[in-house]
Amino acid sequence: MVDSQIIARGIKDKNVIAAMRKVKRHLFVPEKVMRTAYDDKPLSIGLRQTISQPYIVALMTELLALEGDETILEIGTRSGYQTAVIAEIDKQVFSIEIIEYHANRAKELFKKLNYNNIEVKYGDGYYGWHEKAPFDGIIITAAPPKLGVLQNKII
Repeated sequence: MVDSQIIARGIKDKNVIAAMRKVKRHLFVPEKVMRTAYDDKPLSIGLRQTISQPYIVALMTELLALEGDETILEIGTRSGYQTAVIAEIDKQVFSIEIIEYHANRAKELFKKLNYNNIEVKYGDGYYGWHEKAPFDGIIITAAPPKLGVLQNKII
């Protein structure tokens, strides 16, 4: 997957490539779609939510321009795949998920996979996570109807 879908399409960041090789996408999808887990397409994870296609996860992560010592806020945990990719590179990821089922499932999976640098909050990402701010980067992996603004900064 990484060679044919990620590197071949122009992703160059070595940390992103290494993270994409390490994080096993099949662990983040329901069993009924597991056979297509490494296809370059979004997959349903239930409750009208999807796991993004691998290339988009790699592209969005590369665009964060991570150096490895950042604290990142992710809006939209969903399955946790993007969260895990970022956590492979950075020191801390705070992720907010609006659907309680997905937030709880991601928390359990992160614990099982020993991702001690990820914290998930069940809630509405529109309001940010002020208690954990400031963040070195923010990634929105959901499709909110609008963005909030606090003190002239997008939250």
